[in-house]
Amino acid sequence: MTELNQVTAAVIRTLESAGLAAVAAYDGPAKRYPGAVIAVDVAEAVEKPAAFDRYLGQVWDPVTGTVEERYGRTLEVALSLEVRAPTAAECLAGCERAADALLSGGLPAGLRLGQQSWEAVSWDKTNQMFLRKGRALGRAFFTATAEEDSGLMLHFILKGVVTT
Repeated sequence: MTELNQVTAAVIRTLESAGLAAVAAYDGPAKRYPGAVIAVDVAEAVEKPAAFDRYLGQVWDPVTGTVEERYGRTLEVALSLEVRAPTAAECLAGCERAADALLSGGLPAGLRLGQQSWEAVSWDKTNQMFLRKGRALGRAFFTATAEEDSGLMLHFILKGVVTT
C-alpha cells in the first residue's frame, strides 16, 4: 500500500471509530447513507527529509536476534474532506464530528493533523445532497527496515499502524 493510501485509510478508520460513515474519494458514485458520509483523499503531499538520506539508525529486533537498519520518511499532507448528507443539519453535524475526531487523538502516532478549514454548506446537484468541503493540513511519518541479506528497503509503513 502506498504512503498516500495509508494516510487515507488511517483517516477513514479514525472517522469510523468515531461512529461516522467514511469512504475513500473516487470509490465510485456517491452513496446514500442515513446521515452524513465523509469522502477522504490526500489532495497534496510533499516529501520532507526525515534524516540524512532517510537513515534513522539501527534497532535491535528481539524476535530475530538481529540488528536492523531503520529508515524514515516525512510527508507534509493536505487532506481533502467532503461531507455529504441529505439535510443541511446532518451535513453540519457530520462536519463537526469529523473535525473533532481528527483532533481528538484517535489517529496513528505517525499522522499529526493541525489546521483545518471548512467551506460553507452548499447543494451538490450531481449527488442531490448537501455538501461541505474541508481541508486538513499535517504531517505523516513513515518508517521502513532494510532486508538483512540484500539491503533493500522494504515498504514504508505509517508510524503507529499495527501490521500483521
